[in-house]
Amino acid sequence: MAGIIAPQRTRKSRKPTGKPNPPIILLTGPEKSGKSYEAARGSSSELIGMTYWIEIGGTEGTADYYGRVPGAAYEIVPHDGSYQDILDAIRWVNHQPRVDGKPNMLVIDSMTSLWDMLSDEIAMYARNRAIAKAQRNRSRIPTLDDPVVIDSDLWNRAKDRWGEVLWLLRRHQGPCLLLARTEIVTAFENDKPTRNTTRKVKAEKNLPAAVDAIVDLHAIGEAWLTGVRTLHMDIKPGESQRFHDFTVDTLLRRLGLQDAAESRSTSELRPDASLQEPGQQPQQQAARPAPALTGEQAAKLIRDALMHPTDPENALRELREEHGRRTLGAVKTDTGWGVMSADDLITKSLDHLKTKAEQAKNGQDEGTPSSVETSPHLSGEEEKSGPTDGDEPEPAGEGTPPPPDPATEPPAPEQPEDVSEAEEPQDLPRPRPAQANRVNKVMAVLLTEAEIQARILGMTMSEHLEAISDPNNEGTPPPMVKLRSHVIENRPMVIGLLEERGERDIANAYRLAGKPELKIASMFATLYSDLATTG
Repeated sequence: MAGIIAPQRTRKSRKPTGKPNPPIILLTGPEKSGKSYEAARGSSSELIGMTYWIEIGGTEGTADYYGRVPGAAYEIVPHDGSYQDILDAIRWVNHQPRVDGKPNMLVIDSMTSLWDMLSDEIAMYARNRAIAKAQRNRSRIPTLDDPVVIDSDLWNRAKDRWGEVLWLLRRHQGPCLLLARTEIVTAFENDKPTRNTTRKVKAEKNLPAAVDAIVDLHAIGEAWLTGVRTLHMDIKPGESQRFHDFTVDTLLRRLGLQDAAESRSTSELRPDASLQEPGQQPQQQAARPAPALTGEQAAKLIRDALMHPTDPENALRELREEHGRRTLGAVKTDTGWGVMSADDLITKSLDHLKTKAEQAKNGQDEGTPSSVETSPHLSGEEEKSGPTDGDEPEPAGEGTPPPPDPATEPPAPEQPEDVSEAEEPQDLPRPRPAQANRVNKVMAVLLTEAEIQARILGMTMSEHLEAISDPNNEGTPPPMVKLRSHVIENRPMVIGLLEERGERDIANAYRLAGKPELKIASMFATLYSDLATTG
């Protein structure tokens, strides 16, 4: 794959310093093998200024007791046991000044307890997630005896929290001594268990790769160096060596702490969530999908909403809610008011309706009858005589509805005083058949979908629509906007129940359904053949 070959910024290379990093040491072993004792004894090293001890778990409670070890010189850093406070305790240690110019050592006892805590956290979260899902689906709530599957996203979250701890440890300007338990497990070969056993560190599996040295205490006084990164001692790669007369001070000297840099030389990765290549930005922008609406389609929809027989203002708001302001803002329309986005056109139309309503009201207050045929910005006399010399001529189409047909005017709101009771049926605006049929069809589709949802959820239609229905008008369908929002909000719950019942094909089709879905009846025809066909 072709890429950019020219450097994008100025760089300057440097020579290696040859100094080792302050080491991160992993001290492992089974219980009662002397890990905490060796850590306490190591605090007396002459290479160390001060040792700070963070005890996690507290099941052993040895931090206070091992202060009696000969030569032990450390201080315990308290915390409340929560993950965030443990992080803050590490930050506090990292900001402590050196003592006599010597680096400070950080002891964490133990990393096993830290990983157990993170695992318990996601297990609790997974159980709460399962309970919440059961409540949404109105199914049986899992008990404490029921197993709950921990999804991979939760394990990734636990690894992220674990990684933040290691990130802070790498920024400690001194050695870190991490304690962890080992356990005997069955050895696997080619993903199959064998008769052999092996030792495994009971912590996050990538911990051994993140440290500079691993010392495994098989028993009290028996230490093995199973992994190390150093040039200060003679050791063959991949070889485990018996560490006779092991002490933490001896290990620090063999790792070259006396020659180490003041801080670790780290090169952290910075993942980019956008996955965007700098040289491909113009192409990606050019490949952006076209909007779902064209300018002509948006103008026609707005014109139809303006010609709504009873409530054009509500029709405009429903149109904005159906398509979204972001989509409408990306569509350009050409109207008598000039070129503007469809969203701005809806705002302009709403203001236009408000102005017409105020003009009609003012005309009646002054004894002047309102006229639907009068231009919204001109009185009858001005319309006949035209603009005067001192007035600026209005742009073409000014004052007319923004859709392409300038001769069409939205119906002005009428007051009861405008017409007599005998003339009222003749003066009411006649509804457009196509518009009325479209509204009735969409309403029928939404009611059909609500009925399907009620059946799947195991409730009556009235119970399903109780939250959005008017209690004073029983038997009357809720408003179209509320009904549409209600069925869309309940779709995920219905899809989950369909998948649990094994109706995966219908669930997948319903997941991709329109808003509204005109063929909703045929989609569920295999389940409910008695539904009326609405599509």
